[in-house]
Amino acid sequence: MSVALTPGRRRRIIGEAASAALGIVIVIWSLMPVYNMMLVALDPEGENEFDGNLWPPEPTLDSFRAVLTGGHWYLERFWLQFGNSLYIGLMTMFLTVLISSLASFAIGRMRLTKVWVLTDTALLIYVVPASLLAIPFSRLMYSYELMDRLLAVVAAQVMFATPFAVLILQQFAKLIPIEFDEAARIDGATPAQVYLHIYVPLMAPALAAVGTYALLLAWDEYLYQYLLISSPKNWTVAVAIEQFFDVDEAPWNYMMAMAVIYALPPVAIFYGLSHYMATGLTAGGVKG
Repeated sequence: MSVALTPGRRRRIIGEAASAALGIVIVIWSLMPVYNMMLVALDPEGENEFDGNLWPPEPTLDSFRAVLTGGHWYLERFWLQFGNSLYIGLMTMFLTVLISSLASFAIGRMRLTKVWVLTDTALLIYVVPASLLAIPFSRLMYSYELMDRLLAVVAAQVMFATPFAVLILQQFAKLIPIEFDEAARIDGATPAQVYLHIYVPLMAPALAAVGTYALLLAWDEYLYQYLLISSPKNWTVAVAIEQFFDVDEAPWNYMMAMAVIYALPPVAIFYGLSHYMATGLTAGGVKG
């Protein structure tokens, strides 16, 4: 016995089907670059993407083994470069969380006047494209004798990450009752104790969110690393990958294998913290 669909149910089914189709298209479009990277990395000659094959005839993990063991002269410094990238990412993450949490605490919990001037002015940095700020920032680092040092790149990334991080922390802090701070002060707690024992624990989900944002921002950066770092011993993986383009017959499979390995740490950190961030942010938005 067939059941006639009502117009409302028909529209709902059509909407769900369209949403599912759109989601599939977005997923395929998003994963296509990763698929191409794996296609080239698994090909012994690194040319599979360019000859129209959907999968290498004889896939091999030799390119990944070469990257991990330094089995090619392009890859001899891979672990040093990976360490430099990790240093920049973690330092950017740490300093962004530290500076933005202190700033948001001072702005939102210390009852300062006219704080909007500080926060709104800091956000103006996003009005100017980062590429236009590269040259003046390079001259600034040269003046402070920080050229060809990893700290110069860290300073640039913290500069770009902090204003947005402060904005996010300010909005999350509004969900935390100010009475917690006042009760602690009545009991004799200093501002530093309120920050360490009340503000930071309650803000942990938001701090994880802005820390992950800062890490991904630094991990994906190339322009400032290329401009501020010149010595091979200070190269990051992003700068090292660019060197593959300097020769006519670059080993594309090694380059793609390096890129795949380089992409794994931030992906692992992001998905490792995503559930914690989502749970914490949702819980923070529910008032008893």
